[in-house]
Amino acid sequence: MAERPKTPLLDQVDLPSDLNGLSDEQLSTLAGELRAETISAVSETGGHLGAGLGVVELTVALHHLYNTPEDRIVWDVGHQTYPHKILTGRMDRLATIRQAGGLSGFPKRTESPFDTFGVGHSSTSISAAMGMAVAAGRQGVDRKVVAVIGDGAITGGMAFEALAHAGHVRPNMLVILNDNQMSIGHNTGGLATYFAKIWASPTYIALRE
Repeated sequence: MAERPKTPLLDQVDLPSDLNGLSDEQLSTLAGELRAETISAVSETGGHLGAGLGVVELTVALHHLYNTPEDRIVWDVGHQTYPHKILTGRMDRLATIRQAGGLSGFPKRTESPFDTFGVGHSSTSISAAMGMAVAAGRQGVDRKVVAVIGDGAITGGMAFEALAHAGHVRPNMLVILNDNQMSIGHNTGGLATYFAKIWASPTYIALRE
């Protein structure tokens, strides 16, 4: 077994509430340690590495800004939740992921209250998040709901249906399009081509820089 990376700041994080009060510099350091820990664990157990690495900073930011699990984060495609599992009290068990009796490779509601929706594959997050947001509104609960969906998952028909419905109902929710080109397979279709053109455009490149 390879030597575990040194993660002194991450070792102090048992729950997302431990991120409160950290400076921007500390959060950046934490993201680097979280990336190293994810790589270390997956290199031993196997699993989908790219999807998780593509959301490290986003995962830190969401758990820093939102009051999870009271606020809901709904991940589209469970492969990207390894960093999320680390930050939500499961770092010491990450080496058991995808093993018999170990952590699930996907969000699992019976595993943690931070896993708000059981999901394996794609295009379900916006619909699920919308249901949570509508329910909170009807109950008078002040709860924020975020759906995180990738450039591959958003091409699914269920995602488009949910976007159309949400645009009509306008629930209190945020949809984050994580266009990181980290899909399991090659994206195809008109929307994927459109995203690729945006990525390559001088305007986008200048804005990103």
